Amino acid sequence: MKICHLGGACLFLTFLMILGCNSDKTVNEQAGVPVVAKQIAKISIDKEISVSGNIEGRKTVKLGFLVAGKVNYIAANEGEPLAAGQLLAGLDPENYKIAKEMADANLDQVQDEYNRLSIMHERKSVADGDFSKISNALKLAGAQQRLHNKNLSDTKLYSPLKGVLLKKGTEVGEIVGAGLPLFIVADISVVKVNAAVPEADLQQMKIGSDAAVYISPINSTFSGKVVEIGSVAEPTTRSFTVKIEVKNPRLIIRPGMTAEIKVMSGRKTDIIAVSVEAVLRELDNTAYVFIADKTRNQAFKRKISLGRMAGNNIEITSGVVPNEWVVTGGQHKLNNGSSIMLK
Repeated sequence: MKICHLGGACLFLTFLMILGCNSDKTVNEQAGVPVVAKQIAKISIDKEISVSGNIEGRKTVKLGFLVAGKVNYIAANEGEPLAAGQLLAGLDPENYKIAKEMADANLDQVQDEYNRLSIMHERKSVADGDFSKISNALKLAGAQQRLHNKNLSDTKLYSPLKGVLLKKGTEVGEIVGAGLPLFIVADISVVKVNAAVPEADLQQMKIGSDAAVYISPINSTFSGKVVEIGSVAEPTTRSFTVKIEVKNPRLIIRPGMTAEIKVMSGRKTDIIAVSVEAVLRELDNTAYVFIADKTRNQAFKRKISLGRMAGNNIEITSGVVPNEWVVTGGQHKLNNGSSIMLK
């Protein structure tokens, strides 16, 4: 009998323990996950104008020889730096040297003849007409000598500015004609971004406005300023050309790269935004937040679309509306439909 009595007591104690555990679990489930929530509201930020553009050098020049000939020297390859006044390329000068020597000899001969006739003219031994002819001949010989001297000088091509050789359109040994654009040199210590701004946004653009320029090929953002605003619209797109100047001290920005530009308009606009901490990501990078239902004490998962950053907040372009409550603390412990307890 004692054994049975002790056994009954043990069973009774075990029942009480199970009941207590289930009671604690029920209380925890009813209480829910403690979270912090904040009511969603619109905030006022500076309105941005976002456009795309192409990079070009601050100053770009196309260079070619003023005389024809065979290329015998090129100083740099594409992408290499050039100093202002540096010899860029040269032609075989031999023919031009010979022509200059002939012009020099002719000038000397005419000069001697002029000197002899000048003395005779002073003595009235030469008619005025004959002396006039030799005077003109001397002027012609001098002009020819200067022309051939210039032609010889033009067999050398110099860079007019400090920059980078963007394009080389010839090779050593090639015969080139006069006036052909063979080289492109650009000053890229400062670059310009050419962008097309819709006419609806043009009134919000101002000379001197700050701009953020993101260049995807080098994954970097630079600060720039609006320096030019076009006055004539492009006929088909009805857009205006705007140029933004960006400093490029390391010369890593190159002409031809594409850029995304954001210009502060100086005007305010209202957006729906939440704190960055409230936004979570799926494995596929889809953004979502938890919306707190204060009536049901539950949190529900909501997919969202994101916009621009605004300080510690991020714009929500779709998925939520003002006055809803978004979970900003404890959201990492939640599942869709989790019970919550607002702190």
